[in-house]
Amino acid sequence: MAVDEKWNKKLKDFLKRYYQDDVLELANSYPDKRSLTVNYDKLEIFDRNIARDLIENPETVIHSLETALKDMDLPIMKKLDSAHIRIINIPNRIPIRDLRSKHLSKFTAVEGMIRRATEVRPRIVKAAFKCMRCDTVTFVEQPGNKLDEPYSGCENENCGKRGPFKLVTEQSEFIDSQKGQIQESPESLKGGSNPQSIEINFADDLTGQISPGDRVIINGILRSVPRSLREGKSTSYDLILEANSIERLDQEYDELDITAEEEERILELSRDPHIYDKIVASIAPTIYGNEHVKRALMYQLFSGVVKQFPDGTRTRGDIHVILVGDPGVAKSQLLRYIVKLSPRGVFASGKSASASGLTAAAVRDELGDGRWTIEGGAFVMADMGIAAVDEMDKMRDEDKSSLHEAMEQQTISIAKAGIIATLKSRCAVLGAANPVYGRFNRYESLANQIDMPPTLLSRFDLIFVLLDIPESAIDSKIATHVIQTHYAGELLQHKSNISSSGITQEYIDEQMINIVPEIEPELLRKYVAYSRRNIYPIMDKEARNHLTDFYTSLRKQGEGKNMPVPVTARQLEALIRLAESSARVRLSNRVTMEDAIRTTDITMECLKNVGIDPETGMMDADMISVGISKSQRDKIQIIKDIIKTISERNAGGKAPKKEVYAEAGKSGIPAEEMDVMIEQMNRRGDIIMPDLDHLKPVRR
Repeated sequence: MAVDEKWNKKLKDFLKRYYQDDVLELANSYPDKRSLTVNYDKLEIFDRNIARDLIENPETVIHSLETALKDMDLPIMKKLDSAHIRIINIPNRIPIRDLRSKHLSKFTAVEGMIRRATEVRPRIVKAAFKCMRCDTVTFVEQPGNKLDEPYSGCENENCGKRGPFKLVTEQSEFIDSQKGQIQESPESLKGGSNPQSIEINFADDLTGQISPGDRVIINGILRSVPRSLREGKSTSYDLILEANSIERLDQEYDELDITAEEEERILELSRDPHIYDKIVASIAPTIYGNEHVKRALMYQLFSGVVKQFPDGTRTRGDIHVILVGDPGVAKSQLLRYIVKLSPRGVFASGKSASASGLTAAAVRDELGDGRWTIEGGAFVMADMGIAAVDEMDKMRDEDKSSLHEAMEQQTISIAKAGIIATLKSRCAVLGAANPVYGRFNRYESLANQIDMPPTLLSRFDLIFVLLDIPESAIDSKIATHVIQTHYAGELLQHKSNISSSGITQEYIDEQMINIVPEIEPELLRKYVAYSRRNIYPIMDKEARNHLTDFYTSLRKQGEGKNMPVPVTARQLEALIRLAESSARVRLSNRVTMEDAIRTTDITMECLKNVGIDPETGMMDADMISVGISKSQRDKIQIIKDIIKTISERNAGGKAPKKEVYAEAGKSGIPAEEMDVMIEQMNRRGDIIMPDLDHLKPVRR
């Protein structure tokens, strides 16, 4: 591809004027570094015609720029023969679903999330073929995926045969290559639409820079390749973007553009003394009540601060919340609303989601060559956002176990099909679960009523129990609110679908006053994004002392022999995250005493519901983290000792059930409790039931 001398001089002037220092830095680092990044805006300022040509004829302009770069006079003896020009900030940014045939061969930018990526492999670009008759080596350019042999035969005039040829890899020219797939970001999708994707080809130093879940802008030339059919080539073509540069959007919530006017409104809102109540009122206003749950969801949206320590360890800032309760208390509605409010939110239902669908999977590559690739799941998609998982209790046990690492370490490790990799899942988890027997029993422990392992439950910072208790005063308010909500919706639909409707907009607005959020959802999303991007609070001494005193006073309840452990260090970390989030709500870089008090209040609200042993009335952390309270453990130990003692004095090592129940009754364990505990012990393999009337201890 020839380059006009006049054009070459002009482009050299451009590089000297704007990128002289960058070119020198590239020359010093070459060949380890082989790319010069050029900003499109500077090219447009320098010459609008060249900038326009870049969009329309990218191959020609980029080749000319690379030739100009090679021809530059450098103070060091180095030739930048294999250097690349990478263009960023392209104005021609097109949504993936809007790419059409008119965009082919144009310079295009697409934004989205990397769905999958192959491993980096060498690709031949110039093949050396040795003639097996005369040993002459012929070089053939390889533009496509299929290896082309010399069509015109051997270059040796005395031979001229059309083969056979042998590929000489030592003399052939290779570059690194990688394929990827970019998909529309979840937050940019309209309701009900499936995300669309496009294949990306990466070459040379662009390879190895992407992982599933990365949010990026890929700038490149849009190409088309024919689909392969058994009968031959199809008339339908697939789109492929040949990448020229990668721009990362990994910074938290940076894809939301906040204008100067919106920033002013956000700052004005933060100064409102009722900002907490306003945000709570803006979360699912169609759902009546549940203020304490909505307040927790507000803290989850803003999150605590992520800490990176000098030794390389990381402490999460995301707040995990789970809602447990009776059917019909709007758990799923709350989940869907939070996903809508979060600048990055992904919704999944536990019943229809597998472990690989939530975390990540190794799958056969659909990108053409059948290699194994990693495909990110819902937690990877929600990186830096919120992953809402409904019906968590309905997931299979092996799928639940895969969530431990994703929730605490916020990474997902894959070791399948020869691929060993770690993906990021820096998201807050909002879960919903139903009790095993339909309704929640306030007099039984949480772990016994939810089909979830206690180790997974203990990962949640806040656990809320939502009960549906008939109470005439509250029921009347809920009924009024629900009917008013539906009535307002009816009015709106009636007016929009019946042209002759006599209903005025003023009347509709008047009826909707209780269900219109205090802060419109779009502004609230940007408020959250602004806070998480700019606010990094530090805790005051008073606040630190308050949290310390609260934690130690709870721990003191566990001092003494045979006392349960009331709370663990996990609850202390949750307190810190909640306090930081509370400061972020009002855009403050200080965590004050008020924040600490708000934190301890909401934590006590949760602990009272799920952390108290119904038998003793005392706080017991094991109710959540182990699944059995200390009082239950003590009783199980007593029963084990009774079975062991009776079986040792009986022939065959069996203990009659009647004797065991009689002895347990003397120790204060009633027969109804014995039935439940014997069943639990048998299920866990602590005892054997050789027949209906006898029990036998398991020798360990």
